[in-house]
Amino acid sequence: MPARVRFLHAVLVIGCLACSSLPAASPPGFVPGDAKPAGDGPAIQVPGGWMVAYDETIPGTSVTFRMIPVPGGTFRMGSPEGEADRSTDEGPQAEVKVEPFWIGRCEVTWAEYKLYMAAFELFKAMRAAKIRPITPENEADAVTAPSALYDPTTTFMNGEDDELPAVTMTQFAARQYTKWLSGLTGRFYRLPAESEWEYACRAGTTTAWSSGDDVEDLDDSAWFTDNSDEAPHPVGQKAANAWGLHDMHGNVAEWCVDELVAGGYGRQAALPQPVSVADAITWPEKLYPRVLRGGAYYDEAAQCRTAARRGSRDAGGTREDPDWKDVDPNLPKSPWWYTEEPALGVGMRVVRPLLEPDVAGRRRWWEADTESIKADATDRVQQGRGALGIVDPQLPAELKAEGITE
Repeated sequence: MPARVRFLHAVLVIGCLACSSLPAASPPGFVPGDAKPAGDGPAIQVPGGWMVAYDETIPGTSVTFRMIPVPGGTFRMGSPEGEADRSTDEGPQAEVKVEPFWIGRCEVTWAEYKLYMAAFELFKAMRAAKIRPITPENEADAVTAPSALYDPTTTFMNGEDDELPAVTMTQFAARQYTKWLSGLTGRFYRLPAESEWEYACRAGTTTAWSSGDDVEDLDDSAWFTDNSDEAPHPVGQKAANAWGLHDMHGNVAEWCVDELVAGGYGRQAALPQPVSVADAITWPEKLYPRVLRGGAYYDEAAQCRTAARRGSRDAGGTREDPDWKDVDPNLPKSPWWYTEEPALGVGMRVVRPLLEPDVAGRRRWWEADTESIKADATDRVQQGRGALGIVDPQLPAELKAEGITE
């Protein structure tokens, strides 16, 4: 098979939880052929065709979100030593080669995330009806649904309108959300790698913010402490960056898959340059801290810079800076939810790569990566405060046929 044909075959493959198969038609976001597709949106040429923006409708619902194509390229990750308000963990800079991918135009909203939250009751109903039982053979493919909120008045204190960004989910919950979404759509969604997030945020710029080096210009593109009135805002209201992405600065900080480690990007900078995204990732080995990017509505402009990094908080915090689950009374504490005020500005955005990994590779993006998370999630499920379910594109129709949903 010629190399060009092999690449096109790979592009057209759509994943499910256990396998990949070639669909009858081109998947959303890909237009085959040499001619540039008509339309005003971005179109990125790749071998075999074009990546274009598309709207994904979550199966069984009317909820949609838009995915934007990002071109491949090489950039310098991190900030230069002379950048104002720079932190040492933003360097040394490293060259990273990024392959094309799609990324959410906006942060994941409550309209989207509440559908995943609802899986808790749906999975319990499936178990009661003996539909899709969980067995040792299929448990690895099961999605973990989050427990009900310990205190909804805290999580929703800034509102739960459909267009507000969803907040307070842990990184594990964010990863399971992408597994649930992948199962339903038959397309591989995941969190961004930190290098992918920064590359998409920069959109070809090298300045402190994608809007430039002048903080006064940030007002047009970000919700932060100067203009947010101490609350997040509906997604997509501020100006997009050059690649059509909204709210990359401010509103809510966004999960990346990486662990935040001492030494910044020293490991990446020491490798032959440029490094691939795969080599740039710092896969987590500890529960805390995990990387958040972009800053939140309560942050100063400096904390919303393109290169700025934040780590999730562990139990070693002080009285003034506690563990993000400090007031959670559950034992074990929820693996899906935070309870402390900083996490009211913690959200997420999804990525879909042009070429997806194999089954083992997909699971690495979705699953718990420490024994403590695995144990806590298992314990909560056994106590009935979490639920497991097998999810695929046929699930909405099956639930309706069984009378579980309308």
